[in-house]
Amino acid sequence: MEPATGILNHQNEKLFENGAYLPPRVMVLMENNPLVIERIIDAPAAAIWSALTDPDEMKDWYFDIPDFRAEVGFQFQFSAGEGQEKSYVHLCEVLEVIPELKLSYSWRYEGYGGNSILTFELTPLSEDSTIVRLTHAGLLSFPIENPDLAPGNFVVGWNYFMGTGLPDYVEGE
Repeated sequence: MEPATGILNHQNEKLFENGAYLPPRVMVLMENNPLVIERIIDAPAAAIWSALTDPDEMKDWYFDIPDFRAEVGFQFQFSAGEGQEKSYVHLCEVLEVIPELKLSYSWRYEGYGGNSILTFELTPLSEDSTIVRLTHAGLLSFPIENPDLAPGNFVVGWNYFMGTGLPDYVEGE
């Protein structure tokens, strides 16, 4: 099955899927399909790439990963969820890097089963506009008995990062 997708700018001004207008929603999550969010961001691909790969920039809108390197095979970890009852150690490995076009890494949690793959793809539309596509595959591999790792939480989190965090950061530069 193909992933469910939609395209909109970060102000949610228009949503399109296969050329048809959709009601205000960012994506559809269906069983056995990855979570896919696409946004048109008013920034050059180089600026977005830097925000995705430069540790000093990442901590301003994403996660604090001080040793991050966009190099295939590079392993990194970070903790998140400090504001909740439990903090989760994320264990990741960079799987694919095509500068200013694609970044992919594994995503799993210390002490829990499951493994997923997170991918950012950049498609320049013009000098100042880029489609950013986030794909998070394998969400259903995480333990269903842990509600913190439920797909719905990823939908909320990635919608924040793709709809507010990243656009506000790169468009505000």
